[in-house]
Amino acid sequence: MYTDFIELRRLRLPLVRSFETSFGTTTERELLLVRVRGEGEEGWGECVADETPYYSAETTTTAWYVLRDYLVPRLLRRRLGHPREVMALLSDVRGHRMAKAAVEMALWDLYARQEGRPLSHVLGGTRTRIACGVSVGIQPDIGALVDRVAEECAAGYQRVKIKIKPGWDVEPVATLRARFPDLPLMVDANAAYELAMADLLVALDEFGLTMIEQPLDEEDLGEHAVLQRRLRTPICLDESIVSARRAAEAFTLGACRVVNVKPGRLGGHAESRAVHDVCAGAGVPVWHGGMLETGIGRAHNVHLSTLANFTLPGDVAASTRYFVPDLVEPPFVVSPAGEMDVPQGPGLGVTIVPERVERATLDCLTLNP
Repeated sequence: MYTDFIELRRLRLPLVRSFETSFGTTTERELLLVRVRGEGEEGWGECVADETPYYSAETTTTAWYVLRDYLVPRLLRRRLGHPREVMALLSDVRGHRMAKAAVEMALWDLYARQEGRPLSHVLGGTRTRIACGVSVGIQPDIGALVDRVAEECAAGYQRVKIKIKPGWDVEPVATLRARFPDLPLMVDANAAYELAMADLLVALDEFGLTMIEQPLDEEDLGEHAVLQRRLRTPICLDESIVSARRAAEAFTLGACRVVNVKPGRLGGHAESRAVHDVCAGAGVPVWHGGMLETGIGRAHNVHLSTLANFTLPGDVAASTRYFVPDLVEPPFVVSPAGEMDVPQGPGLGVTIVPERVERATLDCLTLNP
């Protein structure tokens, strides 16, 4: 695999509806796309960093800088046997996992296209469809939340996740459980709580949640372990899991019973597969999270979700929940049974629509030898 052209694009797209979490409200997405070309084929990746440093220290601005000045120069005119070699070439650059993921995942797409195989096959996946859950942001009031969850249930999603924060936790969960007694329901705190607030989280035990995602600060594996010992409900770690090594440490401490895998945050597909394998070896199920990606990032997520230990419905929802039109065709849809087909064409298996990409582009930089 040889790369002779890498393009960076900064885009801005409005969301179909705003999305509120414990750290803010998003109404539009500024994002980066990476396009790589070699030997007559091209591959695409998407950087999941936000415009602001509230979810992560990385931003679209830092990712652009690191990609342009440090990561891309290491990969141009480099012949690779396989995309799993990418991270070793980038290892002297500390951190910046989201920036690394964007170009690493583009190279996986390129490699799969050159092989004439779906990305899922190259990654080692076997499924032809995946189970889908959905993430619902914080709503203006509980009535609006109930209406929104009813809408998602009617759309077929197999599991619903709601965002919580202090002051928006026990009451909305209790209301939803009374209204939807059999619904697989989970909550995501995005690290909004402290261990001193444990009683609030313990109160959620009575509602039969499938899990509580990332209740405490991402650095606090030890405190998560203390909290998990108090909870019957499994803790799922997301932001805390930055590598397979970190996952193994979490299991040793007893900090969680479920893991959320996001390749765009972990540094790409190779590290995501490593996390998947460590979790499988420990008997810990994983599911695939979402980062408000366009159809390009969503396609990567769908293909990765075909690996064997993705046994829980992920936040890989229909394109029309986020962007209309999306950047790819055909759009991703969810069946009435709450499943999504995995594209079977080479690479991502979808067509990137150039005029839609161009229309949303704020800045474009071509890098070649």
